Amino acid sequence: MAVDQFSFAGYGTFMHEYLIEGGKTLSGTITASGNKNAALPCIAAALLTDEPVVLKNIPAIEDVQVMLEVFKALGGTVQATGKNTYRLHMTNITSDEIPIAQAKKIRASILFAGPMLARNGRVVLPPPGGDVIGRRRLDTHFLALTELGAQVEVNGIFVFSAPRLKGADIFLDEASVTATENAIMAAVLASGRTILTNAASEPHVQDLCKMLVSMGAKISGIGSNVLVIDGVDKLKGTEFAIGADFMEVGSFIGLAAATKSELTITNTRPEDLRPAKIAFGKLGIQWEVDGTTLHVSKNQSLKVNTDLGGMIPKIDDAPWPGFPPDLTSIITVVATQVEGTVLIHEKMFESRMFFVDKLIGMGARIVLCDPHRAVVTGPSPLTGSELTSPDVRAGMAMVIAALAAEGKSLIRNVYQIERGYENLVDRLSVLGANIRRSDGC
Repeated sequence: MAVDQFSFAGYGTFMHEYLIEGGKTLSGTITASGNKNAALPCIAAALLTDEPVVLKNIPAIEDVQVMLEVFKALGGTVQATGKNTYRLHMTNITSDEIPIAQAKKIRASILFAGPMLARNGRVVLPPPGGDVIGRRRLDTHFLALTELGAQVEVNGIFVFSAPRLKGADIFLDEASVTATENAIMAAVLASGRTILTNAASEPHVQDLCKMLVSMGAKISGIGSNVLVIDGVDKLKGTEFAIGADFMEVGSFIGLAAATKSELTITNTRPEDLRPAKIAFGKLGIQWEVDGTTLHVSKNQSLKVNTDLGGMIPKIDDAPWPGFPPDLTSIITVVATQVEGTVLIHEKMFESRMFFVDKLIGMGARIVLCDPHRAVVTGPSPLTGSELTSPDVRAGMAMVIAALAAEGKSLIRNVYQIERGYENLVDRLSVLGANIRRSDGC
């Protein structure tokens, strides 16, 4: 089945809405999807070989669809060979230009820069789009690729070119996930050795490295902040399964806690949740693990555990292995339903906390100190409201708030939510959620 025949029902339109009636306890089992942030670079990495690449556990979400469209536009073929499984084959690259329409939709479009340079020697890239959560620098991408020998022209669009990349000793100015991934994909086919210091080490970066190693790349230090990459002349095809999306799992943990529900989450990778467990533990939330299955009991204390001396605790995000910034919006909603006061400190994106005004309108007791810090005191009864999703994670946080609230809520612009959560309405409905997707006005 060709990808353009695959049904991403309703995705790609901004008019859909969620109608939610909250105040209900949920129960049941939900299966975690594949990691969105691993699937996107792995799709781009399939460009690095002229042999077929089979990717499994790929979530059926809008961002994946856009990346597959770019892959096809560059000359590749894409086949859906089974549930959440794709066969990608780039025999010959026929275009060096990333389509503008797709680039505007997602920030991950920039992930084609590294592999296109490595295999094609040139790529024309429009400025990438994505979530509006504040300034998101591209400088680190330029730093890494120019250190490897690329030349960059900036004139409304970005033009990268290099006859042959050469290994280099690179210290990234920030531990950017996508810049690290771009550098890795460029370096695996560069001549000589690349040492990448201050590299991001998130589980999705590790998945990309493991996929590349299965293709014949030589990468050591996987999981650390120092990667050593010895370039090879050619990579082969592979079959690789993407790991579980720990951001989605964290979202479902938050959903269970905020709605005082009992949920079982399958197909998880518990080791990826260790930073989240510390943060949720500050709010009195625990879970049990049996292999890859995680169980959240409805009998949670839901009480803030103060720091030594009775001090107000802080939950702050950081690069891995810190608390993931993509779960900051989720844990902010959860904190509104927990007894006590906590400081939420979003250090990495200056606009991510601006959605809390909507929670305040629902009845939450939150003081937004500045663009990065919010003091949350709970528990606060929430009431249904009309909301608009500004980005993937804040949108999911709004869904959780609406399900925890009394009364009806309307959430607009759910396109943003569905960019990161597969088939969300049906999966939540099975748990007993009163949620319906409509065409909007």
